[in-house]
Amino acid sequence: MEQPHQTLTEQEVIQWFEVHLPVEDYRDKRILLIVPDATRTAPLPLLFSTFHRLLSPVAKQIDVLVALGTHPPMPEADICRLLGISESDRQTKYKDVGLYNHEWDNPDRLTEIGTLTKEDTAAISEGLLEMEVPVTINSRIRDYDLLQVMGPVFPHEVVGFSGGSKYFFPGISGPDLLNFFHWLGALITNVGIIGVKHTPVREVVNRSAAMIPIEKRCITFVVAPDSSLYGLFYGSPESAWESAANLSGQIHIKRKPQPFKQVLSCAPLMYDELWVAGKCMYKLEPVVADGGELIIYAPHMKEISVTHGKLIEEVGYHVRDYFTKQWDRFQDYPWGILAHSTHVRGTGTFEDGIERPRVQVTLASQIPPELCEKINLGYRDPGTIDVESFADREEEGILLVRKAGEHLYRLENE
Repeated sequence: MEQPHQTLTEQEVIQWFEVHLPVEDYRDKRILLIVPDATRTAPLPLLFSTFHRLLSPVAKQIDVLVALGTHPPMPEADICRLLGISESDRQTKYKDVGLYNHEWDNPDRLTEIGTLTKEDTAAISEGLLEMEVPVTINSRIRDYDLLQVMGPVFPHEVVGFSGGSKYFFPGISGPDLLNFFHWLGALITNVGIIGVKHTPVREVVNRSAAMIPIEKRCITFVVAPDSSLYGLFYGSPESAWESAANLSGQIHIKRKPQPFKQVLSCAPLMYDELWVAGKCMYKLEPVVADGGELIIYAPHMKEISVTHGKLIEEVGYHVRDYFTKQWDRFQDYPWGILAHSTHVRGTGTFEDGIERPRVQVTLASQIPPELCEKINLGYRDPGTIDVESFADREEEGILLVRKAGEHLYRLENE
């Protein structure tokens, strides 16, 4: 049954900003606005234009940094499109706004702000990992008086729920912390962590964010598939996230009475590589029956990952224990890649050299069959799939999800 929540009108969103944004707190400050890239559903044109309209008269500077994590950088024209900035407005109203991409792989653009000690990581991970991890972040933060996060909150496969201080780590962080906590999430498993508010990985994120030596504010929101909003929250990254995660838990988790033998999980166009289209598996894995099939239907998708594709081709997609029981073989690969691999492949076993995934994961995309076989995933020609033939067959054990990746599906008794 659908949740009886109503979304806000554009005018109600604008009024929320006018009521809840403490404009005087921003006076004479240099503000770095940190936003998601185009792989998240969000009404950023409305939110950005309203934020800028209210604060540009009092702030010394407003610049924008896209929290890419390790996603590919966005050309400025794409950032303008993301924020709803027209060509003429870029030359006039927004001419003084700096538009920047995060550069996770550029050491010259990173600054170290602290360290998670062996004792810290052992305690946070409850003994799963014990190592020292340097905490690095985009060095642009030092040019500003206030860091303003603005982003949605969804159930998330690595952290439990996305948003809040996740926009710092991994959004604008260096690779060490990113690799550490993605692998920590993988050890706990997607099914064990997704849609859970307080997780060891969230503790890593919050503890690292506490090291940031600059004032932090946050606007979080809970979004519908059409980009309308169920609610907005303002405060510290922790408090605003807490409120949004509570609402997201009501809005974004759909419960089903029984598991499905086959799921057609349709990737929206914003998931243009498997690195992000993996969410079509993460959010549906809990309702796929043992031995069932999940098809990631993405006829527009051509790439595994622009950034990480070559390494993923080497590693392939495997269950967690495939890596942990052959750790000497895999420990020198970036742990974020291993985490992505096992999150997409899902749970399963690796005994006596034989891997038995619980779910068959099939790609129906432009990634060719021989490459699917190489990376240990199934293949279907997307041209042979009639999406509508999967509709209205839940009683037969077949589920169609028309826009996958943001709503988490769980069984009613779990």
